[in-house]
Parts: sequence; C-alpha cells; structure tokens
Amino acid sequence: MQKTIGLIGGMSWESTAVYYRLINEIVRDRLGGLHSADVVMRSVDFDRIVKWQKAGEWGKAADHLADIGRKLEAADAGCVLICTNTMHLVADAVADGCGIPLIHIVDVTGEALVAAGAKKPLLLATRYTMEQTFYRDRLKARYGLDAVVPDEAGRAVVHDTIFNELCCGKVVERSKQAYLDVIEKGRAAGCDSVILGCTEIGLLISANDIDLPVFDSTTLHATAAVEFALGSQPQSKVA
Repeated sequence: MQKTIGLIGGMSWESTAVYYRLINEIVRDRLGGLHSADVVMRSVDFDRIVKWQKAGEWGKAADHLADIGRKLEAADAGCVLICTNTMHLVADAVADGCGIPLIHIVDVTGEALVAAGAKKPLLLATRYTMEQTFYRDRLKARYGLDAVVPDEAGRAVVHDTIFNELCCGKVVERSKQAYLDVIEKGRAAGCDSVILGCTEIGLLISANDIDLPVFDSTTLHATAAVEFALGSQPQSKVA
C-alpha cells in the first residue's frame, strides 16, 4: 500500500504542477494500470513568500511552512516535500515542526551527483540559493561536492529569468541561450556537471541542451517521493 505524499507547493505553482505530473507518471509507470499517487498538497500564495524572502524574514516563512507541514501530517501524509529549492533554507525548521520525514531536495540531488561521479557541479538557482551557503554547505559536508555558482552577471541572469519569466509561465528563447552561455562559462572554469537548482529551470532547459551531465532537482525530488511512498526510499535521503 502506498504512503501518502505531502507536498508544500505554490513556490511557484508552475513547478508544483510539474511535481504533481511527475509523481503520478512515475507511480503509473511503476505500478501500471490505473494506478496514481496518493497525494495531499497545500499550495501557498507565492507573493507572500516572496515578500518575506526580499525582506529577509526567513523566520516568518519557516513558521508558515512548518505549520503547513503539521497540517499535512494531520491529513495523513507519510512524508513532506517542500517543492522549491530556495525554501530549503528553512527545511530544518519544517522538519523539526512536524513528526513525519522531510525528503530534502539537496540530499537527493547530492546522492545523484555522487552516484554519477561528479565532483564540481555548477549550481543554477535563485540568488537566495546561490548567494547564501545553506545549499553548497550541505553538498560539501554530506557529499564532498564543491558546488560553484556563476559570477555576478550570471547570477543576475539566472535569478531574473526565474522570477520575471519562468514563475510567470513565460519561456523565452533568448533566456535559454543566456543560460547556456552561463553554463559554458562554468564548463570552461572546470565544472563537470550542472545542477538545475531551482524547480522552474527545467521548464527552460534540459539535459538535451547541455554537453555536461545535468541533475534536475525537480525530477530527482519527485522520484524520491515516489520511492518513499512505495517503500524503497533510502533513509539517508530523509530528514
């Protein structure tokens, strides 16, 4: 019997829709027939979260998401996922605030990188994820990975595209090329792989566009949720 997957979504809903589709597709592929995933989801108003991000009020965001985690637990969720990379800055508070496992997006990404033999990934994400150290520190401490972020101009391109385009449902060809240019600079600087470390980036680019190994955090996270629900999730990937 499947465990219920709890999703904290809406950050943005564009990528949360991808989570929902991927989770159900993976369950159908693995179980066949008319099987789909047992999911309970709370989708937040992203504008509220973004205001807290811009103001540096991460404690308010942590309290809000932890409260949602407890409500998902009360709705019989067996695990919880924060369906965004950036808000894993408060993942420990969410995990501590509820009594069910939190499947951490950095851990599932880190384990995939290690399994593939990557050492120096280029991390593409929001400014919050690229410029604060919570993501890179966890990759280093737990997986020995030396993640690199783009230079200032590259970080601006990546961040602005996420918030001004992808979160608004816009996929712009020139932005795709700008991302590929950022990745090429990373490759020239010795990066051996690319982390799509924002859940919207997969809407713009994919492994087919890049001549380095690509690790899409959204796909990895969704897959880990299904593995947990079906009873095959390694405990190292949950907090």
